[in-house]
Amino acid sequence: MNDGGQRQFGPLGKVLVIIPTYNEVENIKPIVDRVRTAVPDADILVADDNSPDGTGKAADEIAAADDQVHVLHRKGKEGLGAAYLAGFAWGSEHGYGVLVEMDADGSHQPEELPRLLTALKGADLVLGSRWVPGGRVVNWPKSREVISRGGSLYSRLALGLSVRDVTGGYRAFRTETLNGLGLGEVASQGYCFQVDLARRAVEAGYHVVEVPITFVDREIGDSKMSRDILVEALWRVTGWGITSRANKVLGRKTL
Repeated sequence: MNDGGQRQFGPLGKVLVIIPTYNEVENIKPIVDRVRTAVPDADILVADDNSPDGTGKAADEIAAADDQVHVLHRKGKEGLGAAYLAGFAWGSEHGYGVLVEMDADGSHQPEELPRLLTALKGADLVLGSRWVPGGRVVNWPKSREVISRGGSLYSRLALGLSVRDVTGGYRAFRTETLNGLGLGEVASQGYCFQVDLARRAVEAGYHVVEVPITFVDREIGDSKMSRDILVEALWRVTGWGITSRANKVLGRKTL
């Protein structure tokens, strides 16, 4: 992880919180309300994958009453990675200086976002981390914690990363950082999308900081985690690790 050296970082600019949704109709208004209270100056983009439960319609109603809330309607369920990439593109096109990833289910607490944004003043990317001192998870079954800790550990070892929480999805990027990650080449989805962006940022030499967070398991709705997502993460991370090591031997740059 790059220590930043004596580099001077510019102002953050306008903040956009991107919230991907699929069947989150009961969660969308509470999470938007919490973000608006925690960071009143930030805008919100709900990226909805044509949720059959009416999440998109509910988001439209919220946006109609609040000009700091926007909705990006997508054609269908294409995965977390695709939703975030679409949100990143929208935010970049509309001139936002900071793009934040946040889950819709309340597991990423909006009340902790000000700390991530403060840390971003001296960084390119800030990760909300469950696995650094001060970070923790609440109401998770032990099996889920083992999978998450194991996934981060395997990714760190396979890719040679010092980042502790490689798979976490609560993140604040400078837009210029995202634009330097080669997002047009990103094909990963689900669990490993976060690994992909983290390893790209580290390998590109960006200054990455981890801030402890409390991750709270969702109370409403169903988790999007599946066996297919875990299998994709395993084979992609393994492939990246093999390629990275081969490129180091050959003196090539890895992305």
